Amino acid sequence: MSDGGRNPSPGRCLRDLVGTRTLVLPGAFNALTALQIERAGFEAMYISGAALAAARGLPDLGLLSMTEMAADAGAIARAVGIPAIADADTGFGPPLNVARAVEEFERAGVAGIQLEDQEMPKKCGHLPGKRLVPVDEMVAKLRAAAAARRDRDFVIVARTDARAVDGIEAALARAEAYVQAGADAIFPEALESADEFRRFAERMRKAAGTVPLVANMTEFGKTPYLSAREFEALGYRLVLFPVTALRVAAKAVEAMLAELRQTGTQREWLGRMQTRQQLYEVLRYAEYEREPTPCDRSGT
Repeated sequence: MSDGGRNPSPGRCLRDLVGTRTLVLPGAFNALTALQIERAGFEAMYISGAALAAARGLPDLGLLSMTEMAADAGAIARAVGIPAIADADTGFGPPLNVARAVEEFERAGVAGIQLEDQEMPKKCGHLPGKRLVPVDEMVAKLRAAAAARRDRDFVIVARTDARAVDGIEAALARAEAYVQAGADAIFPEALESADEFRRFAERMRKAAGTVPLVANMTEFGKTPYLSAREFEALGYRLVLFPVTALRVAAKAVEAMLAELRQTGTQREWLGRMQTRQQLYEVLRYAEYEREPTPCDRSGT
């Protein structure tokens, strides 16, 4: 049911937050993780395509369809009250496909999407062998994305993978073109030092003013481990930790299963588990058990 315009859209919420401070966006790979991110006090989150693929047992090679990614992103975004940026890979095709993706992700309830300038099949941004689409092709995609959104506050993040392919000057040239095409934020992937992040931010500030910059603090990649405070000092307003929660969870499950297979009991792991009550609190179990009011039944 429409709220009559009383509540700001997810995109508006995200823009308002970015306008005040640098945000840390942990990656959610399912709705339970999203609930935990919100309970931990984070103000926004990221929905990584790599994490969604891994949760389905697939590598990050653009194997999920737009329908699958939008559906997963929607289930995650609807579970919480904080805004989410969703990875939309390369936009799932030419500009017409990108426009359709914007419509579907906006309908799913995310605050914005990220589009990258790789060719398909795409790769993780920190792996070798990436190939880029021509600048004009990416510009056309971004223009289509900006034109397709119903909510003018829906955020279009343009990611460039050019640093690893053609160097940082090429990445900067692409970023400037992407801002002119309608990108609301710029995501330079796989920069390799604090100095590169600083140089990129300084050049973008001269070329594009206050367009927010996104830093990707993924693990085991090309980027050194900088803190959110360090990224803020370098000029970045959104700091992603896209697969951190998934990697920690997967490692814990792996260790537990090895011990369970060896010992046949989970007793030694009880202290490392959420209790039943703690899990129920995250899931808001009590809210679902309460007797619905007449307003709940009528949907008003």
